Amino acid sequence: MQHLGGIHGTGLLKCGDKTLGRADYDFDGFLRKPGEVIGSGEIRMLPDTLRQVFGREDLQFLTDKGRLLTLRFSDKHLPEASDAAHVDVAGDLPPQTEWRH
Repeated sequence: MQHLGGIHGTGLLKCGDKTLGRADYDFDGFLRKPGEVIGSGEIRMLPDTLRQVFGREDLQFLTDKGRLLTLRFSDKHLPEASDAAHVDVAGDLPPQTEWRH
């Protein structure tokens, strides 16, 4: 697996057609096999909102740049009052050339 670099920004956490809240993201990208980019990293949002969505498996993230990503929480537990959670990322990730080293 090859590390491609990172991307960061803001966007909307969604579940189906429902918007759950705004979040900041900081993701690292990896090339798993030719043409397949996967990611992992962190989202930050209001602690109450994060606690309500933590553990769900049907989440999507629409970045302000228009990319629709699928998120899956990596951790089993969310610390009390935490505003950040680690996630695995798939979907419309940028191509290899758009990741910052």
